[in-house]
Amino acid sequence: MDRRAYARSGAALLLFKYAVDATVIWAYTGRLWSPADYLNSVSLLQERTLRGVPAGVMLGLALWTLPFLWIGFGMSVRRAADAGRSAWWALLFFVPLLNYLLMIGLSLLPTAAVPEWRQAAPAAVMSDRLKSGLFGVAASLAITIPTVLIGVYLKKNYSAGLFLGTPFSIGYISAHVFNHQHPRTMGQTIEVVLFALGLATAAMFFFAAEGAFCLVLAFPLAAVVGMCGGVFGRAIALRGMEPPSRTGLAALFAPLLVLAEPRATAPLHEVRSVVEVAAPPAVVWRHVVAFPALPPATEWVFRVGVATPLAARIRGSGVGALRFCDFTTGSFVEPITAWEENRLRQAPPMREWSPYRDVNPPHLDGYFRATHGEFRLAALGGGSRTRLEGRTSYVVEMFPQSYWTLAADRIVAAIHVRVLRHIKALAEEEEHR
Repeated sequence: MDRRAYARSGAALLLFKYAVDATVIWAYTGRLWSPADYLNSVSLLQERTLRGVPAGVMLGLALWTLPFLWIGFGMSVRRAADAGRSAWWALLFFVPLLNYLLMIGLSLLPTAAVPEWRQAAPAAVMSDRLKSGLFGVAASLAITIPTVLIGVYLKKNYSAGLFLGTPFSIGYISAHVFNHQHPRTMGQTIEVVLFALGLATAAMFFFAAEGAFCLVLAFPLAAVVGMCGGVFGRAIALRGMEPPSRTGLAALFAPLLVLAEPRATAPLHEVRSVVEVAAPPAVVWRHVVAFPALPPATEWVFRVGVATPLAARIRGSGVGALRFCDFTTGSFVEPITAWEENRLRQAPPMREWSPYRDVNPPHLDGYFRATHGEFRLAALGGGSRTRLEGRTSYVVEMFPQSYWTLAADRIVAAIHVRVLRHIKALAEEEEHR
């Protein structure tokens, strides 16, 4: 495809899609859809421009986008080949902002001269292996977008279909397309599967659907499941009789599973942390109830955006009082339900790391929920020392809970240790004075 055909066709498709999007959004909200809105994060669009648009219409707009992604990707592959550039550059079509730079660059590059060694026996610009790998990756991306939108933004459920069905389908379809016409080795197939998963992860990051920290946590699980899907997809492509057109039916597996899967009840987990303080309980108690600002955090877990404890203050005394634990993401408001002297509304659990300032994926709103917290003080050594224990009970409403609680336990424990050590230092300093 030469640059004139690429530029004219691309501009026509872009204007057509923008006109339909703007008309639909205007009809439901009365607000003007700007071309710059395509660069905003999903959460910001839901809060502002798309507020008032029914969930079904939003899903329809997402599905309406898929054929344009596929056509634009195919055109970019052919244009890159015509310009003598690597066809892998076409994958930038799936990355926000960079896709515009890619389209501008491909519209300007002239057609490359055919090398002399190729004039005698014309050959395909791309090898079959490269072409099948590219289209396998692109097909798998077409699964990720609607499934995530359905599960996260329509069903509001981080389910087995999302975390298991989606990567399995990505692995299955990318491997099937890659091996259909010509058998590839298992190593080559796994490379394509992992590349597809990596690109899907990058797309969620650059479209601001998720932040970097949570995507890094999710990728190992997705990689294992995706490689299992790749093994099945390769086996069916090599030994089955199914044409590639029927492989598309397998793409419906993950979205349908996400739609049909009920919401499961999350189990309760508890984290306990203990320190020994060289001060009597009465001294320690005063610093448990309220304490001044903590020193700046140096632990890596707090540097990636996890809510960092800053200080504690209390309003009132005894049962019914309110204790405010100030974090970098806001304040945890703790109504006092039990108060034994000398014994004893939730902020977001983290701020996602992202190039966008307003990323607020749904899992930050109630999917990790602290349900109960308490301090326990016990006298040691005849009352001259204190055993200080912090306990937090929480639920994680994301499948599989056993996987996500591995990280949640570490994060809650890190928060405990930071606060308990600060209380210990304050109490021992007062006792020393």
